[in-house]
Amino acid sequence: MSAEPTAAGEGGRQRPSEVVAGYLAAISIFTSLVSLAWHPLRLCPFALLLALVATAMSGRSQRLPFAAVVVGAACFFLGLTIAVTTQRPLW
Repeated sequence: MSAEPTAAGEGGRQRPSEVVAGYLAAISIFTSLVSLAWHPLRLCPFALLLALVATAMSGRSQRLPFAAVVVGAACFFLGLTIAVTTQRPLW
């Protein structure tokens, strides 16, 4: 028996906030990837906001919210780059 609390909470179960953070991170990743094909300035700020909220809600050992922030930042950069080089509207 360890005195350290487990990352998944008592008995191997996750807290409800960690479950919600995982869903928010997944929605953020999906929205970020869609923004590559559709208006990046409409979707990327929303996706990054969701990723940051998911990161704040998650525990310390959650990787999915961190991945959502990284994917969101990369898609913001790539989405704007693609839109500018192909002369598509940003907004």
